[in-house]
Amino acid sequence: MSLRPADTLLRDLAALILEACQVRDRDPAELPADAPLIGPDSALGLDSLDAVEIVVAVERAYGVRIAGEATPREVLRTLSTLGEFVAARGGEQSLVAGAA
Repeated sequence: MSLRPADTLLRDLAALILEACQVRDRDPAELPADAPLIGPDSALGLDSLDAVEIVVAVERAYGVRIAGEATPREVLRTLSTLGEFVAARGGEQSLVAGAA
């Protein structure tokens, strides 16, 4: 079974988040797409300092600007909201294109 582009984007974003926040004991595939990323309900236990790391990593990897258009809190609500934001701004192919 092949992954849809959106699934691939979410998997790549999950891996980027785990790397940026130095979470070593989790598999990117285990990160629920609709679970809170930041705050007390975070599946990964991430806080506001981790949010900054995620914003910087995503902006660098995908060439999108998070703080310029929307509040990072809205964008980083879940893995799905982050994926939708990146895809809507054309960043969906950036990580893959950069690796080629």
